[in-house]
Amino acid sequence: MATHSESTGAPAGASASATTVAATDVDLAALYRDSHVAEVLDRLDRELVGLVPVKTRIREIAALLVVDRARRAVGLGSAAPSLHMSFTGNPGTGKTTVALRMAEILHHLGYVRKGHLVAVTRDDLVGQYIGHTAPKTKDVLKRAMGGVLFIDEAYYLYRPENERDYGQEAIEILLQVMENQRDDLVVILAGYRDRMETFFRSNPGMSSRIAHHIDFPDYAPGELLAIADLMLARLEYTLSPGARVALAEYVERRVRQPHFANARSIRNALDRARLRQANRVFAARGKAVSREDLMTIDEADIRASRVFGEAAMTDARAAATSGGADGPAR
Repeated sequence: MATHSESTGAPAGASASATTVAATDVDLAALYRDSHVAEVLDRLDRELVGLVPVKTRIREIAALLVVDRARRAVGLGSAAPSLHMSFTGNPGTGKTTVALRMAEILHHLGYVRKGHLVAVTRDDLVGQYIGHTAPKTKDVLKRAMGGVLFIDEAYYLYRPENERDYGQEAIEILLQVMENQRDDLVVILAGYRDRMETFFRSNPGMSSRIAHHIDFPDYAPGELLAIADLMLARLEYTLSPGARVALAEYVERRVRQPHFANARSIRNALDRARLRQANRVFAARGKAVSREDLMTIDEADIRASRVFGEAAMTDARAAATSGGADGPAR
């Protein structure tokens, strides 16, 4: 009579459980490598300075998805995890960039078909008259299917003070799709933290569908300077020693003023410095201009900003009641 090990083809003395495990092993390292997720995470590290808590959370989600895929590969029960997310934080903290990389991760691991990102605001979803909202919202959802829908300032969808507002209709359509087609679409809601918390309290159905809440902290001054270096390097500009000192002072002043928008404000400040540098170089067009001249931003190009003026803080306070993020400073 054949022993159990003979009937299963296992070596003599091997248990049934050991045989089962051996037959269903999965190489997580190979699965992770073949998915190319590591390349996306490395790119995220290169693109964004700091944000350690955010990057850690994204890596944790990636690990969850890799393990979930491994479970399916060996026949273990694996319901599709809920992947709808909320990104909260001030402007310019990298929410859209992280959403782009999240779409790539989901695509590489087979959770969305295309891996593209469709970024919208209230105006793209909500109509201005009866019968207009549903077609607009459904058109956006159709474009986003197979990828990620990123709704910036999502709290503007809900305006309880206006009884004739059509935002609630868009929310109801979104809720249905987020529940019934979550295997083909991931929705990321983004905005200021306090406003998003109010939005979720007012919309428990939406809150219950969000599995991952990720908060994006403001950048520290040193991180903002590192961001400036990355931006300048991509554009092939350099700062003179004096300009670097001036930019550090600019950042220290600017972060204390209204409408500061983190990396967005830094980009705008560098754009204005480039404008001043171009005018300075162009004014000297009567003589030969070197490659270094074309690349170098000088101290005067930075210090010409109103942030250094005597009336800078007065201007900022006066502008606090008007304009958008990063509006007043120049």
